[in-house]
Amino acid sequence: MEQNSRILLPLDFPTPEQAVSCVNLLRDDVAGFKVGLELINSAGFDIFDQIRQNAGPAAKIFYDCKLHDIPNTVAGASRAIARRGLWMFNIHASGGSAMMQAAVKAAEEGAEQGGHSKRPIVIAVTLLTSISAEVLSTELAVGRTVAGHVTALARVAQDAGCDGVVASPHEIAAIRAACGPEFTLVIPGVRPAGADVGDQKRVMTPGEAASAGADYLVIGRPITAAPDPLLATRTINREVAGNTA
Repeated sequence: MEQNSRILLPLDFPTPEQAVSCVNLLRDDVAGFKVGLELINSAGFDIFDQIRQNAGPAAKIFYDCKLHDIPNTVAGASRAIARRGLWMFNIHASGGSAMMQAAVKAAEEGAEQGGHSKRPIVIAVTLLTSISAEVLSTELAVGRTVAGHVTALARVAQDAGCDGVVASPHEIAAIRAACGPEFTLVIPGVRPAGADVGDQKRVMTPGEAASAGADYLVIGRPITAAPDPLLATRTINREVAGNTA
């Protein structure tokens, strides 16, 4: 793992073989790896062990499971995730404070049951970066601005004991002002200048997001779909370093 990198690389592949190949190529140049719904449903939970076998036992694995259910159900899942010794997982802030509190408490229990020295970092998803202001207002019937809604959810998550949130780069400053410098910000919706934004609506370049105060940048397709993924990763690392020096 590259200690100075802020990149959490999504392993959004249909097969474990493709994911492991990517891990082997980029393990020394990223901060960690994100395992999401596509890979976990195609490869199963053994993928966590495969990542560790190829990137080292201390590899930072972010399980992007986005738990969202009643508190008891989320607690059970959080406890099981923590027993696996993962570095980070997420839940939906819109599940409410009781659900988030249950997740954090169960993560502590699961880590102890699994013999791990500390629980996973628990972060809350505020608003998906694919949701625009128009969708928030017309489809979800939320009568707040995107920034206002995201910041309010971040405050609730912090009060519930979560370690940080997932938010778009456009809300970094507002969350920092509301939740302070120690609150972990994991930021998707990051695209190098000129890259295809895909289904993301609220985007920023890696340098801009790092300068704004992002702790970790979730950057997938601009790296994994690049002709030279290693070069793309190192170029982004240099851009981020130049904006945070």
